[in-house]
Amino acid sequence: MKQHHFINMLRVSAIALLMMAGMSAMAQTERQATSADSIDIMMARIDSLTRADSVVTLEEEPVQSVLIDSSRIAKPKRDWNTWRPNPKRALWLALVLPGAGQIYNRKYWKLPIIYGGFIGCIYALTWNNMMYKDYSQAYLDIMDKDPNTASYNKFLHLGVTIDDSNKERYKEIFKNRKDKYRRWRDMSFFVMLGVYALSVIDAYVDAELSEFDISKDLSLKVEPAVIPNHGGGNPLQAQSLGVNCKLNF
Repeated sequence: MKQHHFINMLRVSAIALLMMAGMSAMAQTERQATSADSIDIMMARIDSLTRADSVVTLEEEPVQSVLIDSSRIAKPKRDWNTWRPNPKRALWLALVLPGAGQIYNRKYWKLPIIYGGFIGCIYALTWNNMMYKDYSQAYLDIMDKDPNTASYNKFLHLGVTIDDSNKERYKEIFKNRKDKYRRWRDMSFFVMLGVYALSVIDAYVDAELSEFDISKDLSLKVEPAVIPNHGGGNPLQAQSLGVNCKLNF
């Protein structure tokens, strides 16, 4: 009986060991499968991210290449032979600064004429204003009765003095010269305004006419011609000689 019981215990122990080994083997297999599945999932995610990065890179590369190419494109140089000035811009430049319109139109040879006119007008204005003030003061001095105010003596010739016999005549002379230099001063100012207006008009008209056609097709030809005369009854007098003018434009 004891042997039989011992044998049964061995059998149960063997079966239990076999069951435990099988369960451990199954657990290890499941763990390996789970780890393999997790590795596959991670690899799939890495592949998807790599593909997404490649797609983004492929989408961004043309834009970057276009930007780089556009930055490398150099601006074309202005061809001064075909350039034409803007009349409005030339007008405003001439209004702001005399001569600026001529510089914009590239007509530099007109600058000495314009600035020479301004310098001449300024000189005439200054000179006439100075003479007007001097003769005005001389006229005031000769009109008063104060002997200490005699600025008019600098306008007299050597040896000439003013007394009661010629005082009225010199009063008239100083008055006329005072009025004359005042008119010339005012005229100098208006002439300077005229030079300014002419510079503005010249800049605008010059820019406006820059697009005017001056090609060889613009020509005037004068040549003899035979003009029919239908009013005459004689066939010999039905034609007459004349001059024909042709204008090509």
